[in-house]
Amino acid sequence: MSSIQPPSKPQGVLYLGIDLGTSRTSVSASNGVRETVASYVGYPKDIVARKLLQKDVLFGDEALEKRLSLDFYRPLGHGVIKSGEGGDKNLQAAADLIGEIIRRARPRADELVYAVIGAPAQAQIHSKKAILDAARQHVHSAMICSEPFSVAYGLDMLDDALVIDIGAGTTDFCRMRGTMPEDADQVTNTFAGDHVDEELAKLVRAKYPDVQFTTQMIKQIKEKYSGVAEQMLPVVVQLPVKGKPTSFDITNEIRTACRSIVPPMLDALTELIGNFDPEFQDRLKNRVLLGGGGSMIKGLDLELERQMHERLGGGKVLRVEEPIYGGANGALKIAHDMPAEFWEKLR
Repeated sequence: MSSIQPPSKPQGVLYLGIDLGTSRTSVSASNGVRETVASYVGYPKDIVARKLLQKDVLFGDEALEKRLSLDFYRPLGHGVIKSGEGGDKNLQAAADLIGEIIRRARPRADELVYAVIGAPAQAQIHSKKAILDAARQHVHSAMICSEPFSVAYGLDMLDDALVIDIGAGTTDFCRMRGTMPEDADQVTNTFAGDHVDEELAKLVRAKYPDVQFTTQMIKQIKEKYSGVAEQMLPVVVQLPVKGKPTSFDITNEIRTACRSIVPPMLDALTELIGNFDPEFQDRLKNRVLLGGGGSMIKGLDLELERQMHERLGGGKVLRVEEPIYGGANGALKIAHDMPAEFWEKLR
């Protein structure tokens, strides 16, 4: 009995899975390296800044810390490269960010670099092209995949599962049914981490009009204290009022802001489950997988289950064990599984 051998992989290739996110960019590499960096890029504003920083470009938390000395960019919005005003600069910043995360994967000089890059489920064609154009400055071959699909692929949840990937710019939904997902299997909305930040800022400002804060301060508070449970430990933070640190209780504001993304999630789940094959709907709603940075909101899985029971008559939500690397891990697995001739065509 003969067997079909899988296509041989070319020698000297480093495979990368990259999760290019609005808030964080992560990579998983076939050499075992895993790295993540905040999606910030900065360039010294003038000769004084250049002398102070001794660098031409800064990334991640270092760029954030030194941003007053920098032309500062968060080049990704809603999971894709920002266009419009400053589009060329955002494109260059995104290309430099991709170059940095690849550098952190430590490719050898003699290796080809093949990368699978995650993008929002319903990213437009021109958005995907912009990502590929940015990536091709640093890799020999690249392809784009849906972020929730890469999460599911990495966990071998390829049939009768519904993946939710909550990032900073978008929340992506993908219905897995044992084949490559089609457009009808995917939904993207912008009720994600940045939306929670905006809602929290509005609520805090409305309750405490004299308080002073920045978007970054709100983001840090959210990441530390986020939760949706009815019973939460009190969230008391110190924020300045005319320069004086002052304590504020924002427990209700945190809960309300984090809960603001749940109704749009239920709408997307209802759509994807409701128009699925009725014979498999129960199986689908009992295999909901929650991933991405937003999945770390405390109690979100239980709150989603509770509301699914009210609206859909049941449901089971599981959390991804590694939300920071779930997309990158899956993208790396896709890269490994792609036939060699596929990569050669892309080159």
